[in-house]
Amino acid sequence: MARLNASELAQRLGRQAEAVCRHYLSNGRKQGNYWQVGDVRNTPGRSMFVRLTGPEAGKGAAGKWTDAQSGEHGDLLDVIGETLGLIDFADIAEEARRFLSLPHFELEPQSRRAQTPPAPSGSSEAARRLWRITQPLIGSLAETYLRGRGITDLRGTANLRFHPTCYWRPEGDAPTEAWPAMIAAVTDLDGKITGAHRTWLQRDGSGKAPLDPPRKAMGDLLGNAVRFGEAEDVMAAGEGIETILSLRQALPIMPTVSALSAGHLAAILFPPHLRRLYIVRDKDPAGDAARDSLVDRAIEAGIEAITLSPMLGDFNDDLVSFGLEALRAQIRVQIAPEDVSRFT
Repeated sequence: MARLNASELAQRLGRQAEAVCRHYLSNGRKQGNYWQVGDVRNTPGRSMFVRLTGPEAGKGAAGKWTDAQSGEHGDLLDVIGETLGLIDFADIAEEARRFLSLPHFELEPQSRRAQTPPAPSGSSEAARRLWRITQPLIGSLAETYLRGRGITDLRGTANLRFHPTCYWRPEGDAPTEAWPAMIAAVTDLDGKITGAHRTWLQRDGSGKAPLDPPRKAMGDLLGNAVRFGEAEDVMAAGEGIETILSLRQALPIMPTVSALSAGHLAAILFPPHLRRLYIVRDKDPAGDAARDSLVDRAIEAGIEAITLSPMLGDFNDDLVSFGLEALRAQIRVQIAPEDVSRFT
């Protein structure tokens, strides 16, 4: 088959929409001109509708789908990717081409064993699946948000990405909302993703979304962190992502980690060769308690612990209020002299 682009592949799949649904969404059933199923991951149910007829492109095109419960929508390429757990578009396209070459009159529903079951809500697997469908940070609303916080040097931020319509689920029966979000990968010492952190944003990236709370974490967080750079003998650790990225504006190549909360900061795991730990303190009682606990753990492990303190609530407050040069001057007098030249 010719190497069709994404739009052409989606149109070809749309011409065979019912066959695609019977193959990849086998837990659903036909209802008039629609295929009805629980969600795009082939969960049994009735909240997702796939158009089986319609034009090849544009509004109402065959193969377009909407999940009435979650607000998700897409085309049949998304269905293939989600049901098979495929990450790269090249793999999705290859599977679509394989399907389109099949004799459709012989299609049988895909075996349950070949399907990817839904990941438990809030689990590490759910976090990994969220990460797979994110977009690059650079050029996104997440970059706009960070720049608005004075964070412009984004070297070493591969563990930050963007999702244009990340779902925010409130407590109780209130409806789910979709907002743009900055997504951070939480990893263990080996670099394996164990969780994810979401910061929902205003639709223009000018600040955090008007949600309560505008941030949520998921997955296995204890001991793990959002990592910027690869730590060896020296590392800085703090709570918030913006706080740590503010430190990196002054020390752009220092390995750093964001533990996401005071409680998790106190419990971070130390890299095996760590000899000096900078503890980036938030100026509040929880931050003081996390610092004290982390200092005790570091000393017990034979690691030098040095506290870095902000003038205001945290280093991002300092960066926004006083500017980068003032922040640099403030931090340089708090770190070991040899690390000033090493990490700037």
